[in-house]
Amino acid sequence: MMLSILLLLQSAHITLADLAGLDELMEHSRYHQQEFGDNFLTFLSKHYGDQKADHSQKHQEEKQQHEQLPFQQLAHLMGVNAFMLRQPVLELVLPLDPSGDSRPDFYYFRPAYSGFQSGIFQPPRQA
Repeated sequence: MMLSILLLLQSAHITLADLAGLDELMEHSRYHQQEFGDNFLTFLSKHYGDQKADHSQKHQEEKQQHEQLPFQQLAHLMGVNAFMLRQPVLELVLPLDPSGDSRPDFYYFRPAYSGFQSGIFQPPRQA
């Protein structure tokens, strides 16, 4: 169970430092709620989403607090994942036999060597 949790966290690029920084995340979220009236989703958008650049530019006084927030490397990964999810899915459709012939593609030819006609080296027989 613990190994599964560890693999999940590592595959999502979540480190122990990120988990230890959750209290800073909640504290900064409360600060935004009191000062700006932001709900949690707006807070996440300002620090990890599409409003991050604008918020960082307007509020330089919070720069040191922003550097202490966890999951800073995840913002880059989420952008890449969102880009990859928007790519069209290629659908490969193989045409049927263009000649319209429904015969099988495999044919068995009896070997010319007669040593295989008897004994244990006989070819498979149709039933």
